[in-house]
Amino acid sequence: MRASSLCLVFGLVLLMAWTSEAQPHAAVPTTCCFDFIDFQIPGKRIVSASRTSSHCPVAGVVVTTPKTEFCVKPDEAWIKKFL
Repeated sequence: MRASSLCLVFGLVLLMAWTSEAQPHAAVPTTCCFDFIDFQIPGKRIVSASRTSSHCPVAGVVVTTPKTEFCVKPDEAWIKKFL
């Protein structure tokens, strides 16, 4: 009797896990900034600049150059002019 009760409970747990519809509600951002540069990038070297998603824990601007991407704090004066 004890083994059948254990199997029943295990089966119910598996059924609940299988039918669970729990989904994350927030969209997962593709790019967030955690480390920021402390120097200015010349405007002629910047290919693009875009703000990070509002779902990121810290606001930032992703600056793309021909070779790499950098994160810049959005309150920097030079990036404000560029945007």
